[in-house]
Amino acid sequence: MADSPAVPAKIVGALGILAQLVLFPFYLSSGLVTPLWGLIVLMMIWAALLLVAIRLWRTRPFLVPLVPVVAVAVWLGFVSAGEAWLGWTA
Repeated sequence: MADSPAVPAKIVGALGILAQLVLFPFYLSSGLVTPLWGLIVLMMIWAALLLVAIRLWRTRPFLVPLVPVVAVAVWLGFVSAGEAWLGWTA
């Protein structure tokens, strides 16, 4: 059992996964600004990042909190770029 991460590391990883789940409503509410294809892309990105977080939780749980940080950056960048270059408005 020496290969499995310690309990504090698992807790940190679980908090990172929880933070990723908290971002779900923000990604979903982007449908108010983005067209349907943009919302589908965002939801696929969110799901992929959740899978990355789960995979990291098993191997490197201290890196999991970085996943929601990346998710926020991607979300803000995607929506901002769509507003700036594609004319998306609420």
